Amino acid sequence: MGYVEYLDNPDNIKTLKRIFYASLAIVVLADFFIDREIEFFWDAIPGFNALYGFVSCVLIIIVSKTIGHKWLMKKEDYYD
Repeated sequence: MGYVEYLDNPDNIKTLKRIFYASLAIVVLADFFIDREIEFFWDAIPGFNALYGFVSCVLIIIVSKTIGHKWLMKKEDYYD
């Protein structure tokens, strides 16, 4: 059984999503228990880096799609 057949099965996709979500939750929860050096005030907020990374990723996607639709994409008959 290859990767494609494995990933085509909806049951396997659900299992993989659960594993990925659980691993993300474990990483964020670990941030509450890890003692680290605090250099800036936001370093003291548990889970801040995960939230900052998520918000940054969403903003990159939104800005990229906006630029693509408003500036890069041309009408279908642009070259006619």
